[in-house]
Amino acid sequence: MPGDSSVNFSVLHRICKLVVLLCFLHIAVTVVFYVRSFDFRVAFVQNQQSNYNIPMFRNTNRVVSSGLEPAKEEKVLEQPVKKLEKCPETSPLLVGPLRVEFNFSVDLELVKKENPNVQPGGRFKPKDCEALQKVAIIIAFRYREEHLKYWLHYLHPILQRQQLDYGVYVIKQDGNDTFNKCRLLNTGYAEALKEYDYNCFVFNDVDVIPMDDRNTYKCFSQPRHLAVSLDKFNFRLPYVQCFGGATSLSKEQYLKINGFPNNYWGWGGEDDDIYNRVVTSGMSISRPNSEIGKCRMIRHNRDKLNDPNPQRFNRIAHTRETMYKDGINSLKYQVLSIQKLDLFTTITVDVGKP
Repeated sequence: MPGDSSVNFSVLHRICKLVVLLCFLHIAVTVVFYVRSFDFRVAFVQNQQSNYNIPMFRNTNRVVSSGLEPAKEEKVLEQPVKKLEKCPETSPLLVGPLRVEFNFSVDLELVKKENPNVQPGGRFKPKDCEALQKVAIIIAFRYREEHLKYWLHYLHPILQRQQLDYGVYVIKQDGNDTFNKCRLLNTGYAEALKEYDYNCFVFNDVDVIPMDDRNTYKCFSQPRHLAVSLDKFNFRLPYVQCFGGATSLSKEQYLKINGFPNNYWGWGGEDDDIYNRVVTSGMSISRPNSEIGKCRMIRHNRDKLNDPNPQRFNRIAHTRETMYKDGINSLKYQVLSIQKLDLFTTITVDVGKP
C-alpha cells in the first residue's frame, strides 16, 4: 500500500539520522580524550627532562631546585671530624733513664726505618693527641757529621715519646772562616719561623745527648737549662751561671733578650753572655734536677777555626750595654741552600767574617 511504504521510509530515515548523530558524537568524544591524553604525555616528558637536567652536588650545602617545587637544601652525609684532645702535660710514653753509648757506628738509613713517623725535614707531630708546644730544635753545625748521626739516633725516639710537635734544623756555616755559633742559632730561629709557627726553641750542641727522656725538650715559664749534669763535669753543674749545651726559650723569652749575640767569633763566652741577657731582662734560669738533667758529651778535639775567642771576657762584661743593639734585630746572613732530608732540615748559610 502506498501509505505504508511512505511511513516505513520516514522511520528508516529517522533511524539513519540517529545513527549518524551517534557516530558523530562518538568521534567527538574520542577526539577530546585523545587530545587530553596527548597533553598529559607531553607534560610528563617535559617534567622528566627537567629533572634529568638538575645538576647533582655532593658534599655541599648548595640549594638545588627543579623549578616545579620549592627549593630544598640537600642533606650532606659526612663523617664528623674528631678533634684531637690535648696531649697530657707529662707524656705516658716516657721510660726514664737511658743508656747512651758512642762505641758503635750509626746508619742513618736504619735510623729512618726505626722512626717511620718522622717526616722529611725531621718533622713530627703526635697522631693521638694535639701537642702542647710546637718546638724547633736548632743545631749550629760544621765538621760534625759523626756526632750528628749519634744525635739523630738518640733524640728522635726521645722527642717522639715526649709527644712534641717538633722539627730539627741543622744550620751549617759555609766556608772556612772562624766559627760563629750564636749567629748560626739566630739564623735557625729566623728560618724555622718561615716554615712553621713554632712557639718554643731548643738550642742543642750537636755533641750533647740527654740520658733521661723525662728531661722534656719544651719551654717553661722561665728560660730552661736542659744540660744540667754533664758527664764531662762529673754530672755536676760547673758554675751557677752556666747556660749551655742544651737550652730552651719560648718565642717571647727569646725576643725579650733580643736573641743571641752575633759578635762572638770562635770558642767561648757566648753562653755566659746569654745568661747575662736572661738576668738583665728580669728572668731567671729554670733547671730539671741533677738526675733527670744528666747528659753525655761526645769527646772530641776542638774544631779547626774555632780557637778560643780572645775578646770573650771583655764582651761578657758589657752585655748590658750591647744586648739591645746586637742580636736578632741586627742579624745578617745569606742562605745558600735548604735541604729537606729524611731526619732533619739542613740550611747552609754564609754568616760573614769577623
